[in-house]
Amino acid sequence: MDDFFLPSIWWAALKREWLLYHLGDPAFRFMFDPAPPNEWVALDCETTGLNVRSDEIISIGAVRIVGQRIMTSERLELLVRPERGVSAESVRIHRLRERDVAQGMPIQEAVKRLMHFIGSRPLVGYYLEFDLAMLNRAIWPILGQGLPQEKIEVSSLYYDYKFRQLPPYQQQANADVDLRFATLMKDLDLPLRDAHDALNDAVMAALAFIKLRRLRGD
Repeated sequence: MDDFFLPSIWWAALKREWLLYHLGDPAFRFMFDPAPPNEWVALDCETTGLNVRSDEIISIGAVRIVGQRIMTSERLELLVRPERGVSAESVRIHRLRERDVAQGMPIQEAVKRLMHFIGSRPLVGYYLEFDLAMLNRAIWPILGQGLPQEKIEVSSLYYDYKFRQLPPYQQQANADVDLRFATLMKDLDLPLRDAHDALNDAVMAALAFIKLRRLRGD
């Protein structure tokens, strides 16, 4: 066995035990179980703006991925009721009006349903860091920490794929790659659904993830 393999296993086990020790609600211990093999969850959030400190989530979309398949029958689509309403500017982006989200659920209930949907599966998304920052604001009071699952950023996978296609003399740090979502989807020959819809965006991230894994030979 590789000399570096056991220490990495020990470190992962120690990290898991440390996170479990600090887990706020033991009802969510299942999120630290081994992930089902070859399964992921793609997710996306729509928000009232881009300020992770003051803006709010108004919808969450998530879909399970098993192998090379998107399990559209196993999806999650939630409307969330914000505490401070919805601005006209944000309505123009995601088309969710005040009266639409007024029937939504409180954010604490929404993130609990999301965590049960995710389980221990790794998370997939496009610019996932923002969505997780928004979600973790609501999750931290419940778990005492953010979502613990492995995170997979689609734009990073795409960057690595494009970087490997460059000739050696162009392979340099910060090589110029257009990471806009529409560009990425077009280049991968994937269908573009209506953007700024949480479930649609999650499905498109899942499509890109599956295609990039296939291109990489994973």
